[in-house]
Amino acid sequence: MRTNDAQMLVLSALADGPLHGYAVNSAVERMTGARLGRGSLSGALARLAAKRLVEYLDNRPGQRQRPLRLTAAGREVLAREARSLARTADAVFEAAVPDRIAYQDRLAATGAARAYKRAALDTLAIRPGHTVLDLGCGPGTDLPALADEAGPGGTVLGVDRDPDMAARARTRTALLPSTHVQLADLHALPFPDATVDRAHTDRVLQHVADPARALAEARRVLRPGGLLVMAEPDWETLSIDHPDLDLTRAYTRHLTDRVVRNGAIGRQLPRLAAAAGFTVPAVLPVPTVFRDLRTADQVLGLQRTTERALAAGYFTPHTAAAFLDHLTHAPFFAAVTLHITTAQSPPTP
Repeated sequence: MRTNDAQMLVLSALADGPLHGYAVNSAVERMTGARLGRGSLSGALARLAAKRLVEYLDNRPGQRQRPLRLTAAGREVLAREARSLARTADAVFEAAVPDRIAYQDRLAATGAARAYKRAALDTLAIRPGHTVLDLGCGPGTDLPALADEAGPGGTVLGVDRDPDMAARARTRTALLPSTHVQLADLHALPFPDATVDRAHTDRVLQHVADPARALAEARRVLRPGGLLVMAEPDWETLSIDHPDLDLTRAYTRHLTDRVVRNGAIGRQLPRLAAAAGFTVPAVLPVPTVFRDLRTADQVLGLQRTTERALAAGYFTPHTAAAFLDHLTHAPFFAAVTLHITTAQSPPTP
């Protein structure tokens, strides 16, 4: 670890009040998942004390476990780092949280999304006359394409638990007479057993409370031999290039720990589908590579997620600023893998 990083970690650990040396390291471990080495900790404390950024409350050198606290100068250093992070972020990154419906539409319009959606649609193998169920249809982004495949003799059913999403999906499909949108929960679908030929999810199971129950409901409503095709990301595969790998790992760890409910669902689906009684004939990994910072930020919310990681203790003000500063000035690279998993309901014996 670089010397200045160790010092910023110690300053951040002391932000909430005085601690002795061992407790400082425990606070650093809670923030970052790792402790400072003995030499790194003692060196950081010595340098910070020499700079008068920290001070001992007990001035007797021989006293064990003397508590330390931030000085006014130390607090100003932390505040300056936070201001630096804000300036860097505001200059490049999208600061405002986008409207949820607008975000879904914007993501669907990207080249990467169009490619994996086409692959998922081909995998569904919808035939004219089929009944197709879009689980978590959102604002109805995929419903027109599903309706085209099912033809005038088919039926497309969209379900979503969010009233605003369902209302937008109804508006979007108002001219499609065989497409119907219902407000419903994936954990308790309002359809009889064995009434659906094809079912589809697109980045939905990463958010549900109980993926196993949602899969069981999908199997219940599928006819024998019916297909469920799921396009779901594995956020633990997210990699962002930075010279300090610990920072990129902290970013991804925060995303999967705190932001996405089921961050590794992409890799888990074959196992969960098999447990629900499906066979799993195919899994297609679809990597997405970002070389443009602004494009990646529109999908990943790099500034907002970094700020949340800072607040949760995964970054210090210094490391958060260093992370975003590097992203804005160096050639950008990030990648994440989405898996298209095909699950088949058992055929009639």
